[in-house]
Amino acid sequence: MSEIQGYVDHIIYKNENNGYCVLVMVVEDKDTTVTGTFQGIEEGAMLLVRGEMIQHPVYGNQFKASSYEVKEPEDVVAIERYLASGSIKGIGAAMAKRIVKAFGEDSFRVMEEEPERLAEIKGISMRIAESIGEQMREKRGMRRVMIYLQELGISTNMAVKIYNYYEMRVFDVIKENPYQLVEDIQGIGFRTADEIASRAGIMPDSVYRIQSGILYSLNQAIGEGNTYLTEEALVTRAIALLECSEVVVKLQLENLIMTGKLISKNEEGEERIFSSLCYYTELSCARRLIDMNMHGMGDREKIESAVLKIEKSEKIVLDDIQREAVIMAAMHGISVITGGPGTGKTTIIKVLLAYFDITGQDVLLAAPTGRAAKRMSEATGYEARTIHRMLEIGIGGGMEYGKNEDDPLEADVVIVDEMSMVDVFLYHSLLKAIVPGTRFIMVGDVSQLPSVGPGAVLKDVIQSGIFHVATLEHIFRQAAKSDIVVNAHRINKGEQIKLDNKSEDFFFLERDDVNVIIDSIVYLVTSKIPGYVDARPFEIQVMTPMRKGALGVENLNKVLQERLNPPSPGKEEIISGDFLLREGDKVMQIKNNYQLEWEINNKRGICIDSGLGVFNGDIGYVKSINKAAGMVVIVFDDNREVVYQTSGLEELELSYAITIHKSQGSEYPAIVMPILTGPAMLMNRNLLYTAVTRAKKCVMIIGSSNSIKGMIENKSEMKRNSGLKERLLEINASI
Repeated sequence: MSEIQGYVDHIIYKNENNGYCVLVMVVEDKDTTVTGTFQGIEEGAMLLVRGEMIQHPVYGNQFKASSYEVKEPEDVVAIERYLASGSIKGIGAAMAKRIVKAFGEDSFRVMEEEPERLAEIKGISMRIAESIGEQMREKRGMRRVMIYLQELGISTNMAVKIYNYYEMRVFDVIKENPYQLVEDIQGIGFRTADEIASRAGIMPDSVYRIQSGILYSLNQAIGEGNTYLTEEALVTRAIALLECSEVVVKLQLENLIMTGKLISKNEEGEERIFSSLCYYTELSCARRLIDMNMHGMGDREKIESAVLKIEKSEKIVLDDIQREAVIMAAMHGISVITGGPGTGKTTIIKVLLAYFDITGQDVLLAAPTGRAAKRMSEATGYEARTIHRMLEIGIGGGMEYGKNEDDPLEADVVIVDEMSMVDVFLYHSLLKAIVPGTRFIMVGDVSQLPSVGPGAVLKDVIQSGIFHVATLEHIFRQAAKSDIVVNAHRINKGEQIKLDNKSEDFFFLERDDVNVIIDSIVYLVTSKIPGYVDARPFEIQVMTPMRKGALGVENLNKVLQERLNPPSPGKEEIISGDFLLREGDKVMQIKNNYQLEWEINNKRGICIDSGLGVFNGDIGYVKSINKAAGMVVIVFDDNREVVYQTSGLEELELSYAITIHKSQGSEYPAIVMPILTGPAMLMNRNLLYTAVTRAKKCVMIIGSSNSIKGMIENKSEMKRNSGLKERLLEINASI
């Protein structure tokens, strides 16, 4: 770490949203290019910058800043240079000279504390003088905030976020309740706020601290997929986090319930604690579903006759369960179709589309991810969109959906595939946009892993017993030829599978040495499988149960990056957090971002479509990195191009290898999966089943046959606490 000090001569690039800058400083009479996050910095500012000098392959020497301090100009020359830079509206070079001539080294004090005196100078009216004073005070205030936050140990990037949210209120917030940062600022967790609070002199037994710790503990559980915790579990978590007594935690838990921030429900002999957001979201979902569940929306005999005609004309043969599923979906407001691979879910959708077409009903098709929507389109011949795009995310700016109860979807029927992936918040937004009288058909595999987000929507809807559910179990002849399909169903039933490599699409290599397994993965992905399934190495997906360890996502991504996309002089690179990103890398978006803009370009570079929103699980590749401009371009599915700022790459990670959880809704030509050892809560039947069903042409498992047998025998799933079923039963019982 080294330091440089000088003044900002000019700014090459500046991102107004996150403060990332490329600027030229004059340091000891020499120009120095500096990159980093600088909030509120203008040309002429005097800076002390800490960081390191790096060699950019294109732009040469650059000083990469990690932190900085704004220094006051030390003499009249520096003061005049700053004022002449144009950073203060209304002051140019000539005016700066007159101000410095009049007030000398006292110029800044006069401008901030006695701006009316500026009116003594020719060319400055009292109105302009007051404006200059206001600008000076605002800039001084911003610098004070940034210095204050950095003294509390807050990084420059995070300090920018905090200042942009609170501005000058930040002093009061941190003095009174620094734990408010956890709720307001993305990226600040309880432990970070706790450190800030400690430095700010907040006592460990502060009511704000205890309540924030309780809320944080519950939010952590929500992040794990739950919509509630039992009181006992929540208190235990909070005690471990806060290191305080049970009495103190329970007292503040009661206060949070009394103020309505938390909801307590006694159900099935236990006290369940919900965040108010989760509770009322599930309650609203239940009410809307009950309202939409109208019966007798058609004459059964006419529907059945029409379905038989469609079967004949389209040369489709439905079994009795499939035919009944079609009829019930046509007759009810709400219906569910669930089943594993090869059981005919897509065939049912095709027949339903044909029926709704001949009856003149408008249908919308959707799925949670771009890949799932694309697959749905290819299978049905009808346009399918992601749920987010169907709901017009970001229309009008911000994070809101354009389609809602005030401007609902214009359709007679809405069919959503891969429903097991839909969390309760997305589900709520979807239901708000569907008016009663519209048929809502949910299709999915309830045996898949539940959604990444909170809730167990599909399972709760089915288990409520209120709605018509078609459960498909028969594997059709074409699908039965695939050992991927057959083995998936065996796994789901708890039956052991053959690992004798006599299959054409399901293979196993017994290996017990981690290094040998890694070498085998690299060989299979780069050399063996691509030709077998007619796909590029990048399209072969490595999937693993874990993030950590030698066979975890983090290590495998480093290995595969070096083999599939090695460094070369023509490839730009950038460090993001604890991983290196290189042009050509395969990456995944790891959180929903409703504000990122994307474009789709044709071969001539002309934009043919644009929109907002990149979502958790979207996979793409790094098209270009421009560190000087602070930009990285990622191309996602459907050729969507998204521009990221280099200071905001924490939403991306390498995806040569991904966790099985992250594979939901996607399908790959082939998957390679190391299965050796792991925690019992991960190494279960549900996880293995989900992984196998992601492959289209080939499954390759490398590792221990005993571990695979153990996973099939382990039917225990990680318990997910959700309350939608209970809310449905409550409302249904009251009508």
